[in-house]
Amino acid sequence: MKRRINQLINLLNEELKLFLSISFGVYLFVLFYQPFPIDTFDFNNKLIFVGGLGAIVFVFMVLVRVGYPWFLQINEQRKQEPAFPSYIGTFIIFILCSVAFPFYLHFVGGLNISFFVMIKIMIICLAPSVALRLNDMIQGLRIQNEALIIEKKIIQKQLEKYEEDYLNKSIEFISESRNENLNLLIADVAFIKSADNYVEIAYMEGSDLKKKLLRNTLKNIEQQIKPYSNFIRCHRICIVNLHFIEKLNTSYNNHWLTIKGFNEQIPVSRQYMLKLREAL
Repeated sequence: MKRRINQLINLLNEELKLFLSISFGVYLFVLFYQPFPIDTFDFNNKLIFVGGLGAIVFVFMVLVRVGYPWFLQINEQRKQEPAFPSYIGTFIIFILCSVAFPFYLHFVGGLNISFFVMIKIMIICLAPSVALRLNDMIQGLRIQNEALIIEKKIIQKQLEKYEEDYLNKSIEFISESRNENLNLLIADVAFIKSADNYVEIAYMEGSDLKKKLLRNTLKNIEQQIKPYSNFIRCHRICIVNLHFIEKLNTSYNNHWLTIKGFNEQIPVSRQYMLKLREAL
């Protein structure tokens, strides 16, 4: 029994602030705009009478949103399941308030309930339901956003691990002479430039920059490294490793890349500019 009482208190605490805010909003609206003729009351009695309308809204919200779900909580599994969809709960609150308000206004306030008064009652009673529904939608979007953030972090970790494994793979650059092959880690290759009948491969060995000429064409090398997406063509004579790009520079119609740890400039042609910008 004590556990059930604690569950009720916890459920009430979760939404108490929202219920009080909505009830107080109804109270202030009726008090200041006076949609019903309540001039027969003196000031103090008017405050109490209008407070009764706010109390009706508060009680029905507690009963529908807290009391009924708590009553259905037979075990811990049911605790996480809503008693009914949010829109049904807010509709029930609207109906209950729309029925209770006329009785209260007629029997406590002595007000004749006309069709026009009933329309105003329904509009006022609709406000709490709309506020609750909007709150539920915002909470739902917040939960979805948190779930997406968690999912994004998981995917980022997977991508980081994949990228780490990917860059630690080695690639063998094959010379046409077959006796000068060069085996390097993907992460160490900075760029590859065409040099007549040779290609110049710039790579890191420890903390030092090294270059090696292989007898081959840039077209053949490009086909060889095609499976590795971190290599991109930036000029007809050059392929660059995206992980080594420090900055894309532009001066008038000239474009070039600054490479980390290298003094030389890597040319960029207009033909490959768009693709390079998208990759960066």
